[in-house]
Amino acid sequence: MMKKNVTIPELLQMKREGHRIAVLTAYDYPTARLLDGAGVDVLLVGDSVGVVVAGHENTLPVTMEELLYHVKAVVRAKPKALVVADMPFMSCQAGEAEALKNCGRMLQEGGAQAVKIEGGVNMAPIIRSVTGMDIPVMGHVGLTPQSVHRMGGYRVQGRKDQAERIVEDALAVQEAGAFAVVLEGIPAKLAARITDMLEIPTIGIGAGPYCSGQVLVIHDILGLCEKYSPKFVKRYADLSPLITEAARQYVSDVKDGIFPTEEHSFT
Repeated sequence: MMKKNVTIPELLQMKREGHRIAVLTAYDYPTARLLDGAGVDVLLVGDSVGVVVAGHENTLPVTMEELLYHVKAVVRAKPKALVVADMPFMSCQAGEAEALKNCGRMLQEGGAQAVKIEGGVNMAPIIRSVTGMDIPVMGHVGLTPQSVHRMGGYRVQGRKDQAERIVEDALAVQEAGAFAVVLEGIPAKLAARITDMLEIPTIGIGAGPYCSGQVLVIHDILGLCEKYSPKFVKRYADLSPLITEAARQYVSDVKDGIFPTEEHSFT
């Protein structure tokens, strides 16, 4: 049976019915095609590409043009999964007009079906403005990577006196019109409380098992990113040694004159 396109109303229905939502990041055509074939519900073209693909220390250097390039590549795979594009640092923080223009570009030029905006109470007016123009928004609260300097690094948020602030952020994002919200790097009990409070789905990353769904970075679950090894990541494969060995064998074959052969030559 052919898989149907995943829609935002369907994700909201999954939340109501208690069905879990599976989200993975994708940054290119072949990965998007493979993940979609595996049945992923949402493909997030994250600004995490700056870290796991481009080698930056954090997501701050990623630009609109760079994200658009990767969004277009993912969309060319014609996935059934919903494609959500991250809004990079300073693409929405400079005011409503700038946010509307940039979010609109992700849909019009990039082909994404929704955008993700980091921030809670502080970004609620921007989210409200964007959703008011029928651009679907996924929120992102808790540990927000674009706030890495304010937070003093990638630290768990929402412990002790911070918990109520995270709750307020999540409620503000929902009130502003977001169709879902990522909860990153917060205690599991707090994520469970927020999930019960909200009508929209919560997508956890380092937020425990009680969210409406989960998201991970594809390079992390495949063992392709050695820079970080977060506690919340489960490695489903370790492709690094396989890739290294394949390349080593190729180098050896070329240097020894084993490749190419007549089989790989034109007559």
